[in-house]
Amino acid sequence: MKFNFYISLKIVTTIFIACLVSLSGCSSSKPVAEFHETVFTMGTLVEVTIIGEKSALSEKAYAAILDDFNYMHNTWHPWKPNALKRVNSLLKTGASFPLAPSILPLIKKSQILSEQSQGLFNPAIGQLVKLWGFHQDNLDEIIEPPEDSSIQVLLKQLPKMSDVKFKGLSMFGINENIQLDFGGFAKGVAVDSTIEHLKEFGIKNAIINAGGDLRAIGTKNGRPWRIGIRNPRGDGVFAAVEVSGDESVFTSGDYERYFESNGKQYHHIIDPRTGYPADKTRSVTVIHSDAATADAAATALFIAGPEKWHEIAKAMGIKYVMLIAGNGDVHMNPTMAKRIEFIIKQPVIKLSSPL
Repeated sequence: MKFNFYISLKIVTTIFIACLVSLSGCSSSKPVAEFHETVFTMGTLVEVTIIGEKSALSEKAYAAILDDFNYMHNTWHPWKPNALKRVNSLLKTGASFPLAPSILPLIKKSQILSEQSQGLFNPAIGQLVKLWGFHQDNLDEIIEPPEDSSIQVLLKQLPKMSDVKFKGLSMFGINENIQLDFGGFAKGVAVDSTIEHLKEFGIKNAIINAGGDLRAIGTKNGRPWRIGIRNPRGDGVFAAVEVSGDESVFTSGDYERYFESNGKQYHHIIDPRTGYPADKTRSVTVIHSDAATADAAATALFIAGPEKWHEIAKAMGIKYVMLIAGNGDVHMNPTMAKRIEFIIKQPVIKLSSPL
């Protein structure tokens, strides 16, 4: 995902879960079959489902993680006045400044993931993202893509996550074009944080679904959680997968956030090698224990496309990948193929070697 701080254009991935059990007439001291709440935060719908806990505990945990989401939204928003904007302004100067504790974990994590992805996941290209017009809520205001000459200027000195340096308790940037935008994985970081918070409350069975990207722990009444993966070309569900234990399912797609100009669609997943939206992929779904890694990998593999996804997935330690190419062919590794159930007519499948 991308991380949609802005108004999400993504249709939420279907999750096959039972209807909400009515809590009317139930004492807060009695276990309930299911606690379910949906809230609009961080620019997307966030669904919280907790199974088999007392209603008072579920409500307390929900209030706590809602505070978590609101804090992260206010701190990490890519173009609002906040801690991230301050860090970006200081990084451009090249001067040292004190470590920013609210941003530091994202920088450290994204530096590792960016290196593993050979730079395809690159949160340092915020200026390029802004140039394309994606640093605004209303994409209908975009009339046309940027001039190629403007793109090439940024590509000549393209910033990397390794351009953020640390010395003792200080940090500084070495590229004046650096602008951090964690849209490629901050939603995953947020989901990880809230799941860990639920665990601290002693909750064992739950799912956090943030705009169709999710992490699930435990089971749903002893059965795996059944997750639907959106059809990138049309309404409804393309495929389904079951998860249990502790797994994250994240999808990046060209349908999530885009604008149209002169009959052509331009989506928000920018290839840092070309400066243009990646054009070989429709969507990528990744399963991983860590939501932040799954989120970043889905972005990187989308950019890598059908020819390079396997190499990048292996470097990032990803074991489950389904990539839908621009022509509709489905690329999967064997272990993912064993888990996927196609809901629509089975497409052409290109099975890779094991990861």
